Amino acid sequence: MIEPVDDLLDKLMDVKYNRIPQGLKLGVPEIDEYIRWKRSSFDVVVGHANTGKTTTIMFLMTAYAVKHNLKWLVFSSENTPYSIARKVIEFKTGKPIQKMTDGEISEQMVWVNNHFKIIKADKLYNARSLMKEAVEIKKDWNYDGMLIDPYNSLTKDKELLRSVGGHEYDYQIASEMRLFCDKFDVSIWLNAHAVTESLRRVYPSTHEYAGLPMPPNMADVEGGGKWGNRANQVYTVHRMTQHPTDWMLSEIHVRKVKETESGGRPTSIDSPVVLRMMPGACSFTYAGLDVMPQSEETTKTTNNQLF
Repeated sequence: MIEPVDDLLDKLMDVKYNRIPQGLKLGVPEIDEYIRWKRSSFDVVVGHANTGKTTTIMFLMTAYAVKHNLKWLVFSSENTPYSIARKVIEFKTGKPIQKMTDGEISEQMVWVNNHFKIIKADKLYNARSLMKEAVEIKKDWNYDGMLIDPYNSLTKDKELLRSVGGHEYDYQIASEMRLFCDKFDVSIWLNAHAVTESLRRVYPSTHEYAGLPMPPNMADVEGGGKWGNRANQVYTVHRMTQHPTDWMLSEIHVRKVKETESGGRPTSIDSPVVLRMMPGACSFTYAGLDVMPQSEETTKTTNNQLF
């Protein structure tokens, strides 16, 4: 089908007159300049193993849910459902679950249930079967975003693999994920590991992080540059796990933003967005400020107390 010329003209006029819908913000200008949540966007997050990719992503998901009432579907084969629910509660409240009353936990679980649904990883999925299940869930629960964590935990569709081969397989799946996002108005955050070779790249002796692994680049995702080619946005999450003092700093390198008109842009090579994990691992700060927005019920309570 050919794109109607009138539709193209309307979109061009939207660009000219700054009518492009903007990606959602968290309310921290230094973060919002680079990172935006965008509807129907296929985003790839790449990082080395054990650098806190899932933790950082879950924090951002919770923050967007709190501020913008987003609903998330989660497939995380390397984390138990209760551990995911626990982190969401701790991020939302900013305190460890051990310091919460039973009533507080039950109350927060109501919120979690309204904003997060977790697919049980009790059977093997390939990308197509996972998206098929996601479509069925969408019929009953209208979620906005989906986390797939990680990609390499999905099995290969044997029929597709035989027909296109290993190299083209990932291209096909990436294309199908993009179509899924467009068709069902859902954003996918695909968590992916970096290739082993990228882990061997370390900072030079003259750098403050001399000898420590460098953050992976866009093409370092397992499967190669094809994922960056297909993605709307690409992020690298990195942490210096062996650094004596900076091990709690999570770097978010924005590698690609396909459409900057709707907000966000790539970070410069040595200036990522840096979030600091607070003691207890229940919150992140940026430049000393709490990143987690206040929930609507917290704001209402505060306002009521003022009058």
